[in-house]
Amino acid sequence: MSERAHDRLQPLAAFDARGVRGVLTDLDDTLSTDGRLDPDAFASMARLQAAGLRVVPVTGRSAGWCDHFVRMWPVDAVIGETGAFYMLRQGGSVRTVFTPDEAALQAARTRRDAIAAEVLREVPEAALAGDQPYRLVDLAIDVAEAVPPLPAQRVARIAEILRSHGMHAQPSSIHVNGWFGEFDKGRTARRLLAEVFGDDDDAARDRWVCVGDAPNDAPLFAAFRNSVGVANLMDRIDRMPVLPAWITRAPSGAGFAELAAHLLAARG
Repeated sequence: MSERAHDRLQPLAAFDARGVRGVLTDLDDTLSTDGRLDPDAFASMARLQAAGLRVVPVTGRSAGWCDHFVRMWPVDAVIGETGAFYMLRQGGSVRTVFTPDEAALQAARTRRDAIAAEVLREVPEAALAGDQPYRLVDLAIDVAEAVPPLPAQRVARIAEILRSHGMHAQPSSIHVNGWFGEFDKGRTARRLLAEVFGDDDDAARDRWVCVGDAPNDAPLFAAFRNSVGVANLMDRIDRMPVLPAWITRAPSGAGFAELAAHLLAARG
């Protein structure tokens, strides 16, 4: 991405956060730091909720992980598998609302294993994501979590193979996620906010802020006027199809905590 694009990123201090009612946040390398959930980021989610703001993780992580998040974390809902579903806690149970249609779900059930095998034959230095057994819809190929980080051209090759089978493919900071069906983080976030919180597109753009660090967060940045990147996004700026409006000083979990403090200060 050009230096001019780099210059479009404004410091977080320039963000007028008055009127924000909720946060949509990526997880890996946004709430986590070096592969571990950042304690300050987790505490910041609790502080946001205590102040009356909604908190919704929007992640590529599996349904199994998301079930835990929505039950145990200080969050109001979770969007998982790059937008394949959203989950809500209802009393002692969890309700899962899928976004792909039945044809896309059937394709996921019947074709994922063969496509994964092809990817690993052609790019043997990659691996299935450790949480793949707990996924209901998407396919996640590990390119930087439990394997040494793959070069950009090998990550691109994985995405190319997935797309050759009719899948959508987006890299995160650690995986390449592939799926059948017309959804992404931004579209499912808009659907959740309308169906659950009563915010149509115009209201959501003004009342919610999204934060992330990687190319698969670009649909969020495109969908919401209030968009923030944590500072480690700069490591991937040349691969970002859409940039956020503002950037934190700190990376990863510390960057999320910085955003939370900014939002809380705006509420007085």
